Amino acid sequence: MKNKKAIYLLFLSNIISGLAQGISMIAIPWYFIEIVEASDFFVYSYIIITIGTLFWGIYAGALIDRYSRKKIFIITNLVCGIFIGLIAIYGQMNGTLSNIMVVSVFAVTIFNYNIHYPNLYAFGQEITEKKMYGKLNSYIEVQGQTTSVLAGAFAAILLTGTTDQSLEIAGFNFNLPFDVTKWAIHDIFLLDAFTYLIVIGIFSLIKYQPISNYDIHVGSLISRLKVGFDYLRSNKTVFIFGLTSYMLFAFTLVELHVVLPSYVHDFLAADGNVYASSEVYYSLGAIFSGVLILRIFKRINSFYSVIILMFFVSLAFLSMTFYKLLWVFFLGNLILGVTNAGVRIVRTTYLFNNVPNNLIGRVTSVFSSLNIVVRVVLISILSLSFFDFEDNIRWAYFIGVILMIVSISILLYTYFYVNKKKV
Repeated sequence: MKNKKAIYLLFLSNIISGLAQGISMIAIPWYFIEIVEASDFFVYSYIIITIGTLFWGIYAGALIDRYSRKKIFIITNLVCGIFIGLIAIYGQMNGTLSNIMVVSVFAVTIFNYNIHYPNLYAFGQEITEKKMYGKLNSYIEVQGQTTSVLAGAFAAILLTGTTDQSLEIAGFNFNLPFDVTKWAIHDIFLLDAFTYLIVIGIFSLIKYQPISNYDIHVGSLISRLKVGFDYLRSNKTVFIFGLTSYMLFAFTLVELHVVLPSYVHDFLAADGNVYASSEVYYSLGAIFSGVLILRIFKRINSFYSVIILMFFVSLAFLSMTFYKLLWVFFLGNLILGVTNAGVRIVRTTYLFNNVPNNLIGRVTSVFSSLNIVVRVVLISILSLSFFDFEDNIRWAYFIGVILMIVSISILLYTYFYVNKKKV
């Protein structure tokens, strides 16, 4: 594999920033559910943030295809680091943060995700040989989810602290040589901001040679976006596969930020430790996918692979709807990790093989934007008072089942009736 050093540095930066960001993104929803008891404020804020990312995602895709992807990493990390750092310092000085300040950190991180991950995959495609696309995507998944395991573990510690030198993570008890005091939300943000600055230094060290030269479209923003839309219009199979395979990811994001904290609090009647531990199980499942999914589905085409994975996760969602059992909850998150990561690896590899690198940013931004529309609809449904009543939040997972069945049906129709050749 060429550009090995550049890829290793890319992974290192992703690990460092992903750890702190992961802790923050686990802590913020729980903060609004448990600490300030303002779940409605968070859900409505999340709707507004998600709508905002609709326009940002399209623009971000055009930036990725137009400018140096390395420079984009540096600039976005600088902006996020300064913004979150200032809020963290304010919290340190005043001992507290307003709800608006806390949710603004969530918003900035979400906006960063919407350019960071498309840029990460586009950069990976740019500096990697075509025959290595599958392995690269698997490595990115393993690296990212290993970081999430650590983030979930640290979040469990920092959100609840420890007593009697005992720590429970993922249903297992561990003895510690000391107790850990629960961190305030602004302390977590300070750690988050610090890692952004470290990552800037790592990105500055990256040197690489593009694998292939391609034409950069330098026209107006509208003309550049039009090229991406035109490509998908003339490649309907790519469009339908990309859109439907994104549905599990759409539900997973909503599940993580809106459903999961309320499900743990209202249905399972558990604490922040169980909530954070679910991220550990999810990440372990995703690591499994990163290591083995391409081997398991080596002889199965992309359409069938996604259909199989969506079928299994729909069974997990169905079980989580009807069974109030901790092991079912943890197993469901493990399966969600396996399937969501597996679909992402299959989808990204498929897109790498079918979309030119000078279009990948805009094409993925189209999928992201449509994905955001789906998430807005899901969040709006879940903001209904019905889901706040007693343990009705469990029915959110049944909505996930319906979404998976619809996606599977579209994929089957596309494969057998629209796409007549082998995928």
